[in-house]
Amino acid sequence: MAKLNFGGVMENVVTREEFPLEKAREVLKGEKIAVLGYGVQGPGQSLNLKDNGFDVIVGQRPGKTYDKAVEQGWKPGETLFSIEEACQRATIIMCLLSDAAVIEQWPVIKKHLSAGKALYFSHGFAITWPDRTGVVPPADVDVIMVAPKGSGASLRSMFLEGRGVNSSYAVEQDATGRALDRTLALGIGIGSGYLFETTFRREAVSDLTGERGALMGAIEGLFQAQYEVLRENGHTPSEAFNETVEELTQSLMPLFAAKGMDWMYANCSTTAQRGALDWKDQFHDAIKPVMQKLYKAVESGEEAQKSIDSNSQPGYREQLNEELRQMRESELWRAAETVRRLRPEND
Repeated sequence: MAKLNFGGVMENVVTREEFPLEKAREVLKGEKIAVLGYGVQGPGQSLNLKDNGFDVIVGQRPGKTYDKAVEQGWKPGETLFSIEEACQRATIIMCLLSDAAVIEQWPVIKKHLSAGKALYFSHGFAITWPDRTGVVPPADVDVIMVAPKGSGASLRSMFLEGRGVNSSYAVEQDATGRALDRTLALGIGIGSGYLFETTFRREAVSDLTGERGALMGAIEGLFQAQYEVLRENGHTPSEAFNETVEELTQSLMPLFAAKGMDWMYANCSTTAQRGALDWKDQFHDAIKPVMQKLYKAVESGEEAQKSIDSNSQPGYREQLNEELRQMRESELWRAAETVRRLRPEND
Protein backbone atom coordinates (compact mmCIF):
# COMPACT_ATOMS: atom_id res chain seq x y z
CA MET A 1 0.00 0.00 0.00
CA ALA A 2 1.49 3.33 -1.09
CA LYS A 3 1.05 6.80 0.37
CA LEU A 4 0.42 9.32 -2.41
CA ASN A 5 0.06 13.08 -2.29
CA PHE A 6 -3.39 14.30 -3.35
CA GLY A 7 -3.21 18.10 -3.41
CA GLY A 8 -1.07 18.18 -0.28
CA VAL A 9 -2.93 15.40 1.59
CA MET A 10 -1.33 11.96 1.91
CA GLU A 11 -3.69 9.06 1.20
CA ASN A 12 -3.42 5.27 1.03
CA VAL A 13 -3.60 3.93 -2.53
CA VAL A 14 -3.28 0.38 -3.87
CA THR A 15 -2.19 -0.16 -7.48
CA ARG A 16 -2.23 -3.21 -9.71
CA GLU A 17 1.58 -3.17 -9.68
CA GLU A 18 1.85 -3.72 -5.92
CA PHE A 19 -1.21 -6.01 -5.71
CA PRO A 20 -1.10 -7.92 -9.03
CA LEU A 21 -3.82 -10.22 -10.32
CA GLU A 22 -1.73 -13.28 -9.42
CA LYS A 23 -1.73 -12.19 -5.77
CA ALA A 24 -5.48 -11.58 -5.88
CA ARG A 25 -6.04 -15.09 -7.22
CA GLU A 26 -3.90 -16.54 -4.43
CA VAL A 27 -5.78 -14.60 -1.74
CA LEU A 28 -9.17 -15.81 -3.04
CA LYS A 29 -8.07 -19.36 -3.79
CA GLY A 30 -10.81 -21.73 -2.65
CA GLU A 31 -13.39 -18.95 -2.27
CA LYS A 32 -16.72 -19.10 -4.08
CA ILE A 33 -17.98 -15.62 -4.93
CA ALA A 34 -21.71 -15.00 -5.32
CA VAL A 35 -22.73 -11.81 -7.10
CA LEU A 36 -26.25 -10.87 -6.06
CA GLY A 37 -28.07 -8.75 -8.60
CA TYR A 38 -27.56 -8.36 -12.33
CA GLY A 39 -28.66 -4.78 -12.83
CA VAL A 40 -26.19 -1.86 -12.75
CA GLN A 41 -22.96 -3.22 -11.22
CA GLY A 42 -23.65 -6.96 -11.32
CA PRO A 43 -22.82 -7.71 -14.97
CA GLY A 44 -19.53 -5.81 -15.06
CA GLN A 45 -18.18 -7.07 -11.75
CA SER A 46 -19.23 -10.69 -12.24
CA LEU A 47 -17.99 -10.96 -15.84
CA ASN A 48 -14.68 -9.28 -15.02
CA LEU A 49 -14.14 -11.63 -12.08
CA LYS A 50 -14.98 -14.64 -14.24
CA ASP A 51 -12.66 -13.51 -17.03
CA ASN A 52 -9.91 -12.99 -14.46
CA GLY A 53 -10.17 -16.60 -13.36
CA PHE A 54 -12.17 -16.44 -10.13
CA ASP A 55 -14.86 -18.91 -9.04
CA VAL A 56 -18.02 -16.83 -9.54
CA ILE A 57 -21.75 -17.54 -9.48
CA VAL A 58 -24.70 -15.16 -9.85
CA GLY A 59 -27.81 -14.92 -7.69
CA GLN A 60 -30.78 -13.24 -9.34
CA ARG A 61 -34.55 -13.25 -9.14
CA PRO A 62 -36.58 -14.28 -12.22
CA GLY A 63 -37.24 -11.49 -14.71
CA LYS A 64 -35.51 -9.44 -17.39
CA THR A 65 -32.19 -9.25 -15.57
CA TYR A 66 -32.22 -13.03 -15.00
CA ASP A 67 -32.76 -13.49 -18.74
CA LYS A 68 -29.93 -11.03 -19.40
CA ALA A 69 -27.62 -13.10 -17.20
CA VAL A 70 -28.50 -16.20 -19.22
CA GLU A 71 -27.85 -14.34 -22.48
CA GLN A 72 -24.43 -13.31 -21.18
CA GLY A 73 -23.36 -16.86 -20.46
CA TRP A 74 -24.46 -17.69 -16.91
CA LYS A 75 -25.97 -21.17 -16.77
CA PRO A 76 -29.04 -21.90 -14.60
CA GLY A 77 -28.26 -24.57 -12.02
CA GLU A 78 -24.50 -24.31 -12.67
CA THR A 79 -23.43 -20.67 -12.33
CA LEU A 80 -26.84 -18.94 -12.04
CA PHE A 81 -29.08 -19.50 -9.02
CA SER A 82 -31.76 -17.94 -6.90
CA ILE A 83 -30.50 -15.33 -4.44
CA GLU A 84 -30.91 -17.74 -1.52
CA GLU A 85 -29.09 -20.63 -3.15
CA ALA A 86 -26.26 -18.37 -4.28
CA CYS A 87 -25.87 -17.09 -0.71
CA GLN A 88 -25.86 -20.64 0.61
CA ARG A 89 -23.14 -21.78 -1.81
CA ALA A 90 -20.82 -18.77 -1.45
CA THR A 91 -18.03 -17.86 0.93
CA ILE A 92 -18.10 -14.25 -0.33
CA ILE A 93 -21.49 -12.64 -0.91
CA MET A 94 -21.24 -9.60 -3.18
CA CYS A 95 -24.42 -7.63 -2.54
CA LEU A 96 -24.91 -5.63 -5.74
CA LEU A 97 -28.68 -5.36 -5.51
CA SER A 98 -30.35 -1.95 -5.50
CA ASP A 99 -30.59 -0.29 -2.09
CA ALA A 100 -34.32 -1.08 -1.96
CA ALA A 101 -33.72 -4.71 -2.95
CA VAL A 102 -31.01 -5.10 -0.28
CA ILE A 103 -33.57 -4.13 2.36
CA GLU A 104 -36.14 -6.53 0.89
CA GLN A 105 -33.73 -9.45 0.57
CA TRP A 106 -31.80 -8.90 3.80
CA PRO A 107 -33.56 -11.64 5.81
CA VAL A 108 -32.60 -14.18 3.10
CA ILE A 109 -29.01 -12.94 2.89
CA LYS A 110 -28.51 -12.78 6.66
CA LYS A 111 -29.72 -16.35 7.10
CA HIS A 112 -26.71 -17.60 5.11
CA LEU A 113 -24.03 -15.37 6.66
CA SER A 114 -22.26 -18.10 8.59
CA ALA A 115 -19.03 -17.44 10.48
CA GLY A 116 -16.03 -16.58 8.32
CA LYS A 117 -17.96 -15.50 5.25
CA ALA A 118 -17.50 -12.04 3.73
CA LEU A 119 -20.33 -9.64 2.96
CA TYR A 120 -19.32 -7.23 0.17
CA PHE A 121 -21.00 -4.05 -1.00
CA SER A 122 -20.25 -1.48 -3.70
CA HIS A 123 -22.14 1.25 -1.85
CA GLY A 124 -22.13 2.18 1.83
CA PHE A 125 -25.86 2.96 1.97
CA ALA A 126 -27.22 -0.13 3.73
CA ILE A 127 -24.51 -0.24 6.41
CA THR A 128 -24.33 3.53 7.02
CA TRP A 129 -28.02 3.93 7.93
CA PRO A 130 -28.91 0.59 9.62
CA ASP A 131 -31.71 2.24 11.63
CA ARG A 132 -33.41 2.95 8.30
CA THR A 133 -32.41 -0.15 6.31
CA GLY A 134 -32.41 -2.83 9.02
CA VAL A 135 -29.11 -4.21 7.66
CA VAL A 136 -26.99 -5.26 10.65
CA PRO A 137 -24.51 -8.06 9.77
CA PRO A 138 -23.53 -10.67 12.37
CA ALA A 139 -20.27 -10.02 14.21
CA ASP A 140 -18.46 -13.11 12.88
CA VAL A 141 -18.35 -12.14 9.18
CA ASP A 142 -16.14 -9.69 7.27
CA VAL A 143 -18.00 -6.61 6.02
CA ILE A 144 -16.13 -5.02 3.14
CA MET A 145 -16.61 -2.69 0.19
CA VAL A 146 -15.18 -1.89 -3.22
CA ALA A 147 -17.01 0.98 -4.90
CA PRO A 148 -16.11 1.61 -8.57
CA LYS A 149 -16.26 5.31 -9.43
CA GLY A 150 -18.21 4.68 -12.59
CA SER A 151 -21.12 2.70 -13.98
CA GLY A 152 -21.05 -1.07 -14.30
CA ALA A 153 -21.12 -0.64 -18.08
CA SER A 154 -17.96 1.50 -17.92
CA LEU A 155 -16.29 -1.00 -15.60
CA ARG A 156 -16.86 -3.74 -18.18
CA SER A 157 -16.00 -1.75 -21.32
CA MET A 158 -12.81 -0.33 -19.81
CA PHE A 159 -11.81 -3.80 -18.62
CA LEU A 160 -12.19 -5.13 -22.16
CA GLU A 161 -10.03 -2.23 -23.39
CA GLY A 162 -7.30 -3.12 -20.88
CA ARG A 163 -8.08 -0.10 -18.71
CA GLY A 164 -9.80 0.23 -15.34
CA VAL A 165 -12.28 2.33 -13.36
CA ASN A 166 -10.82 3.67 -10.12
CA SER A 167 -12.49 2.35 -6.96
CA SER A 168 -12.65 3.21 -3.29
CA TYR A 169 -12.34 0.45 -0.70
CA ALA A 170 -13.27 0.03 2.96
CA VAL A 171 -13.30 -2.56 5.71
CA GLU A 172 -16.17 -2.07 8.15
CA GLN A 173 -15.72 -5.32 10.06
CA ASP A 174 -12.73 -7.68 10.15
CA ALA A 175 -13.87 -10.93 11.74
CA THR A 176 -11.35 -13.22 10.05
CA GLY A 177 -8.17 -11.15 10.03
CA ARG A 178 -8.25 -11.46 6.23
CA ALA A 179 -10.80 -8.76 5.45
CA LEU A 180 -8.37 -6.25 3.93
CA ASP A 181 -6.70 -8.84 1.71
CA ARG A 182 -10.10 -10.10 0.56
CA THR A 183 -11.19 -6.53 -0.19
CA LEU A 184 -8.12 -5.63 -2.23
CA ALA A 185 -8.17 -8.95 -4.09
CA LEU A 186 -11.79 -8.38 -5.10
CA GLY A 187 -10.99 -4.80 -6.11
CA ILE A 188 -8.23 -6.01 -8.40
CA GLY A 189 -10.38 -8.90 -9.59
CA ILE A 190 -13.22 -6.68 -10.78
CA GLY A 191 -10.73 -4.64 -12.81
CA SER A 192 -10.17 -1.50 -10.73
CA GLY A 193 -7.55 0.88 -12.11
CA TYR A 194 -6.38 1.70 -8.59
CA LEU A 195 -8.00 1.59 -5.14
CA PHE A 196 -8.18 4.45 -2.63
CA GLU A 197 -9.15 4.15 1.02
CA THR A 198 -12.46 5.33 2.46
CA THR A 199 -15.09 4.25 5.01
CA PHE A 200 -18.63 3.01 4.43
CA ARG A 201 -20.05 6.27 5.78
CA ARG A 202 -17.77 8.56 3.79
CA GLU A 203 -18.50 6.63 0.60
CA ALA A 204 -22.27 6.72 1.15
CA VAL A 205 -22.37 10.43 1.96
CA SER A 206 -20.03 11.49 -0.85
CA ASP A 207 -21.80 9.23 -3.35
CA LEU A 208 -25.29 10.53 -2.59
CA THR A 209 -23.98 14.10 -2.60
CA GLY A 210 -22.21 13.60 -5.94
CA GLU A 211 -25.20 11.99 -7.65
CA ARG A 212 -27.52 14.77 -6.53
CA GLY A 213 -24.84 17.38 -7.20
CA ALA A 214 -22.12 17.77 -9.81
CA LEU A 215 -22.41 14.30 -11.35
CA MET A 216 -26.10 14.33 -12.27
CA GLY A 217 -28.62 16.63 -10.56
CA ALA A 218 -26.68 19.89 -10.59
CA ILE A 219 -25.31 19.48 -14.09
CA GLU A 220 -28.73 18.74 -15.57
CA GLY A 221 -30.12 21.78 -13.77
CA LEU A 222 -27.25 23.91 -15.13
CA PHE A 223 -27.79 22.62 -18.66
CA GLN A 224 -31.51 23.36 -18.48
CA ALA A 225 -31.00 26.87 -17.11
CA GLN A 226 -28.45 27.96 -19.71
CA TYR A 227 -30.33 26.33 -22.60
CA GLU A 228 -33.58 28.01 -21.57
CA VAL A 229 -31.99 31.45 -21.25
CA LEU A 230 -30.42 31.15 -24.71
CA ARG A 231 -33.68 29.97 -26.27
CA GLU A 232 -35.71 32.68 -24.52
CA ASN A 233 -33.39 35.24 -26.09
CA GLY A 234 -33.77 34.06 -29.67
CA HIS A 235 -31.00 31.49 -30.09
CA THR A 236 -31.84 28.38 -32.11
CA PRO A 237 -31.97 24.90 -30.51
CA SER A 238 -28.83 23.79 -32.35
CA GLU A 239 -26.88 26.84 -31.20
CA ALA A 240 -28.18 26.65 -27.63
CA PHE A 241 -27.37 22.94 -27.36
CA ASN A 242 -23.90 23.25 -28.85
CA GLU A 243 -23.00 26.14 -26.55
CA THR A 244 -24.44 24.38 -23.49
CA VAL A 245 -23.70 20.66 -23.82
CA GLU A 246 -21.86 19.64 -26.97
CA GLU A 247 -18.82 21.88 -26.62
CA LEU A 248 -18.45 20.93 -22.95
CA THR A 249 -18.71 17.17 -23.39
CA GLN A 250 -16.92 16.78 -26.72
CA SER A 251 -14.21 19.45 -26.55
CA LEU A 252 -13.58 20.89 -23.10
CA MET A 253 -14.09 17.91 -20.77
CA PRO A 254 -11.38 15.85 -22.49
CA LEU A 255 -8.98 18.77 -22.00
CA PHE A 256 -9.45 19.19 -18.26
CA ALA A 257 -9.79 15.43 -17.74
CA ALA A 258 -6.36 15.03 -19.31
CA LYS A 259 -4.38 17.81 -17.64
CA GLY A 260 -6.56 19.92 -15.36
CA MET A 261 -8.87 22.91 -15.45
CA ASP A 262 -6.01 25.42 -15.72
CA TRP A 263 -4.71 23.62 -18.81
CA MET A 264 -8.15 23.71 -20.37
CA TYR A 265 -8.37 27.46 -19.66
CA ALA A 266 -4.90 27.96 -21.18
CA ASN A 267 -6.09 26.28 -24.39
CA CYS A 268 -9.15 28.49 -24.84
CA SER A 269 -9.36 32.01 -26.25
CA THR A 270 -8.34 34.98 -24.12
CA THR A 271 -11.94 36.19 -24.24
CA ALA A 272 -13.16 32.87 -22.83
CA GLN A 273 -10.43 32.85 -20.18
CA ARG A 274 -11.25 36.34 -18.91
CA GLY A 275 -14.99 35.80 -18.84
CA ALA A 276 -14.74 32.42 -17.13
CA LEU A 277 -12.38 33.71 -14.46
CA ASP A 278 -14.62 36.72 -13.80
CA TRP A 279 -17.83 34.67 -13.47
CA LYS A 280 -16.64 31.48 -11.73
CA ASP A 281 -16.75 33.05 -8.25
CA GLN A 282 -20.33 34.24 -8.75
CA PHE A 283 -21.37 30.70 -9.68
CA HIS A 284 -19.42 29.34 -6.70
CA ASP A 285 -21.12 31.76 -4.29
CA ALA A 286 -24.58 30.99 -5.71
CA ILE A 287 -24.11 27.21 -5.74
CA LYS A 288 -22.24 26.55 -2.48
CA PRO A 289 -25.24 27.23 -0.20
CA VAL A 290 -27.25 24.69 -2.22
CA MET A 291 -24.40 22.16 -1.91
CA GLN A 292 -24.23 22.75 1.86
CA LYS A 293 -27.97 22.18 2.13
CA LEU A 294 -27.64 19.03 0.05
CA TYR A 295 -24.74 17.68 2.13
CA LYS A 296 -26.65 18.26 5.37
CA ALA A 297 -29.69 16.43 3.98
CA VAL A 298 -27.52 13.48 2.93
CA GLU A 299 -25.47 13.27 6.14
CA SER A 300 -28.57 13.37 8.35
CA GLY A 301 -30.07 10.38 6.56
CA GLU A 302 -32.95 12.45 5.18
CA GLU A 303 -32.01 11.68 1.58
CA ALA A 304 -31.57 7.99 2.40
CA GLN A 305 -35.06 7.88 3.86
CA LYS A 306 -36.52 9.65 0.82
CA SER A 307 -34.87 7.06 -1.39
CA ILE A 308 -36.14 4.16 0.72
CA ASP A 309 -39.68 5.55 0.82
CA SER A 310 -39.76 6.33 -2.90
CA ASN A 311 -38.23 3.08 -4.11
CA SER A 312 -40.57 0.97 -2.02
CA GLN A 313 -43.74 2.43 -3.55
CA PRO A 314 -45.68 0.04 -5.85
CA GLY A 315 -45.70 2.52 -8.74
CA TYR A 316 -42.09 3.63 -8.37
CA ARG A 317 -40.85 2.24 -11.68
CA GLU A 318 -43.73 3.75 -13.64
CA GLN A 319 -43.21 7.16 -12.05
CA LEU A 320 -39.46 7.00 -12.75
CA ASN A 321 -40.07 6.09 -16.38
CA GLU A 322 -42.48 9.00 -16.71
CA GLU A 323 -39.95 11.48 -15.29
CA LEU A 324 -37.26 10.14 -17.61
CA ARG A 325 -39.67 10.35 -20.56
CA GLN A 326 -40.29 14.02 -19.81
CA MET A 327 -36.55 14.65 -19.72
CA ARG A 328 -35.98 12.68 -22.93
CA GLU A 329 -38.77 14.53 -24.76
CA SER A 330 -37.69 18.01 -23.65
CA GLU A 331 -36.49 20.22 -26.49
CA LEU A 332 -32.94 20.23 -25.09
CA TRP A 333 -32.52 16.46 -25.30
CA ARG A 334 -34.48 16.10 -28.53
CA ALA A 335 -32.05 18.60 -30.04
CA ALA A 336 -29.26 16.37 -28.72
CA GLU A 337 -30.47 13.45 -30.85
CA THR A 338 -29.91 15.42 -34.04
CA VAL A 339 -26.56 16.78 -32.85
CA ARG A 340 -25.31 13.27 -32.03
CA ARG A 341 -26.34 11.99 -35.46
CA LEU A 342 -24.31 14.79 -37.06
CA ARG A 343 -21.05 13.86 -35.31
CA PRO A 344 -18.51 12.75 -37.97
CA GLU A 345 -17.89 9.42 -36.27
CA ASN A 346 -21.57 8.56 -36.78
CA ASP A 347 -21.49 9.03 -40.55
